Amino acid sequence: MVWSCGGHLQFDSLLSIEKPARYMGSEIGSVAKELVDVRFVLAFPDVYEVGMSHLGLQILYAILNKVEGIGAERVYAPWADREDAMRASGEVLATLETGTPLAATDIIGFTLQYEMSCTNILNMLELSGIPLLAAERGEKFPLILGGGPCAGNPEPLAEFFDIFLFGDGEDAILEIAEIYRDWKKAAGNKAALLESLSKVEGVYVPSFFSVSYHEDGRISEIASLKPGYEKVKRRIAVDLEQLPYPTSPVVPFLKTVHDRVSMEIARGCTRGCRFCQAGYLYRPVRERSPEKVLETIKAVLKNTGYDEISLLSLSAADYGCISDLLKTLMTTFESERVAVSLPSLRVGSLTRELIDEIVKVRKTGFTLAPEAGTERLRRVINKGITEEDLVLNSRNAYEAGWRVIKLYFMIGLPTETTEDVLGIAEMSAQVKRAGKGTGHGGDVTVSVGSFVPKPHTPFQWEPQISCREIEEKQRFLRGELRKRKLAFKWHDATLSFLEGVFARGDRRLARVLVEARKLGCRFDGWGEHHDFQKWQQAFERAGIDPEFYLRRRDPGEILPWDRLDCGVSTDFLLEELKKSHEEILTGDCRDGCCTECGVCNFSEVRMRLHQPAAVASSGPSDACQGSVAGTEISAVPPEAVDSGDPDAVARIRLRFTKTGAMSLLSHLELLHLFTRAVRRAQIPIRYSLGFHPHPKFSFATALSVGVESWAEYFDMEICAGLDPRSIQESLNAALPEGVRILEAAEIPLRSESLSVLIEAFRYRVFLPAGLVAALPEKVDDFLRLETYAHQRIKKGKTLEIDLRQELLELSATADVLEMVVKRGKPLEFAAAITGIPEEELRSSRIEKREVCFRPAS
Repeated sequence: MVWSCGGHLQFDSLLSIEKPARYMGSEIGSVAKELVDVRFVLAFPDVYEVGMSHLGLQILYAILNKVEGIGAERVYAPWADREDAMRASGEVLATLETGTPLAATDIIGFTLQYEMSCTNILNMLELSGIPLLAAERGEKFPLILGGGPCAGNPEPLAEFFDIFLFGDGEDAILEIAEIYRDWKKAAGNKAALLESLSKVEGVYVPSFFSVSYHEDGRISEIASLKPGYEKVKRRIAVDLEQLPYPTSPVVPFLKTVHDRVSMEIARGCTRGCRFCQAGYLYRPVRERSPEKVLETIKAVLKNTGYDEISLLSLSAADYGCISDLLKTLMTTFESERVAVSLPSLRVGSLTRELIDEIVKVRKTGFTLAPEAGTERLRRVINKGITEEDLVLNSRNAYEAGWRVIKLYFMIGLPTETTEDVLGIAEMSAQVKRAGKGTGHGGDVTVSVGSFVPKPHTPFQWEPQISCREIEEKQRFLRGELRKRKLAFKWHDATLSFLEGVFARGDRRLARVLVEARKLGCRFDGWGEHHDFQKWQQAFERAGIDPEFYLRRRDPGEILPWDRLDCGVSTDFLLEELKKSHEEILTGDCRDGCCTECGVCNFSEVRMRLHQPAAVASSGPSDACQGSVAGTEISAVPPEAVDSGDPDAVARIRLRFTKTGAMSLLSHLELLHLFTRAVRRAQIPIRYSLGFHPHPKFSFATALSVGVESWAEYFDMEICAGLDPRSIQESLNAALPEGVRILEAAEIPLRSESLSVLIEAFRYRVFLPAGLVAALPEKVDDFLRLETYAHQRIKKGKTLEIDLRQELLELSATADVLEMVVKRGKPLEFAAAITGIPEEELRSSRIEKREVCFRPAS
């Protein structure tokens, strides 16, 4: 085939890999600008499903693309099968939007979300043909920028990056892009560009600092090479209310990790958990007003078709107006079956009132994080919650209908004893007992991570326990939880080990990363790709002892990240460290007593909270009050849609195309596409009953990936009274290119299903030019056969099908086969007719032209 996907990828290159939708582009909400002054690539060093769930990338994508002359594009780490295909063909990594090779873009901004994605960054640069070391990249190569949580200590990556952005990116990203645009027009040198960028608040230029070391490996000096550039202050967006927020985000074709509307209601946390890096890096607390939140959610739901809202914050239940906001969201969106989830629930702040609101539509996951198994250890880490709080919250959840509660703990925390580890099992058993008598079970899943000391926290000086100690604690805990019949999940000890090394590492670890890449390391956070032996080899080759980075740090020691000022003073962190060993709790600034951490200047930079008050609601949202191509629709309550009253329900049968890049979507991805399109088109679809209601769709057949079709069918049940042609027009306005509704008609509600009515299918198979000689003669030979037995392996079982008996019509012209078949795949028939193995025919283009139905009874 010659047509391409996402504007650049050849169809053939995606047919043989897993989940081609990862690489197609052209999603709803994506923006492709062909001519720009600055092509800014937002690169996420993990697989598409993970990267598309990252809110920060969506925010920056929208901000940059609103500016004339600046084009933001995306790229994700290709999965192993795609990487192998690229290396075999010599194909370079390119953007999803325009297919521009990364080496030909202007700026590549990597999200530094997780320490174990470092090798993916290097691999993506390799696949782009871009030199790894910043010192080897001149003006002709893109500027390499890093930002995100790991920019709090970017030193292990310092040799590979030109600049890092430390802090909030909404305003800074535009300043960086504009400085680059001016520099590009002036045709300046790279040194001048870095000099200009260093003046942007929050920008750290690692090449402007020189690091030297003592003989024992500790840092002796971090010397500034630029006068006046001594420390880089974290960039703080002072007021979330004034920041732009994406209301038309990119909507993926496939299901992602967080497949829903993500609404950031607040940034920052002042609870002061001493292990939590985010709690210190994102201070002060800044809340969006509930009115702004509601307004934004309405727009995003209307533009995306999602059916779940996730309220994001480090502790969403601490949001000042959370109760009123939840009530308003439920009142506004309940009729549309939109669920609301709070992914970050703090024990003690979750009231029964909140739980009752969350369950009104459907139950999302329920996770609580006590972190430590005893109250003593919770005082050490400043987690001021009690067992009574945990048991009460759990019982409320069970009574509201949840069957399983997930509890998250850590092992290896400072001062931890065996009694503290045992406390995890005992506390979890108490939670399980809380479910007895509620009528909804009482299952508990205990998830346990390993403590990793992080920069800019009071525990940045603390040691990390070894792999052996982690595994010993895991074995002990596994036994105790088994006794109590509790499910147990744990983190791999070697991954925690490596995370700890790079979290507090220095520039010398660049050598280790290079060696790890040479050994084939990438996707190290994924169990199927993680190979600790290769990492051990890499450390040995680089001459570095990884244990050095897990040790206790002296309070007077120079730390690799000391040139980065997060706003929280070192004196405050040291005082918190001292209080942890004395088991003294520190209060929350929200309670009115400033802890004097040093972040706020009490004018621009300060806490911005919203007090509880009634949130204005317009009743059902605009997303369910509008028109379907001129037909007026009002909100439809669930009981009306699902009443079973035949007068209230209509059944619509639709024929649609699935062509071009859309032919690469799987059947499940197509179902997601239509589910969202129906919601965007504001069609009052009927839902199934049960725990997780689904829209009532019924597809005729599942089309094989890669087959184009002009004859796909599905039925859907909707509220009666709508014109089928209006539905057709509204759906077409909500569907991507390649999927078009060709016909729509109302049919009797009790009509036979599509699968029962289908008799045969008409296909055209365009064979590779010149591959088959004398095709018409081969067709004649096949038609003379009485039978042709073919074996197919399906789910480990061998199935036999007589292809000749399943064939109703067959003809050939040049390199094209046309056939009408009852059962069987077009390539199976093509291989049988031509005598060429199916594998050699994979590049054939296949079209499904018609479905032959028997008359309805």
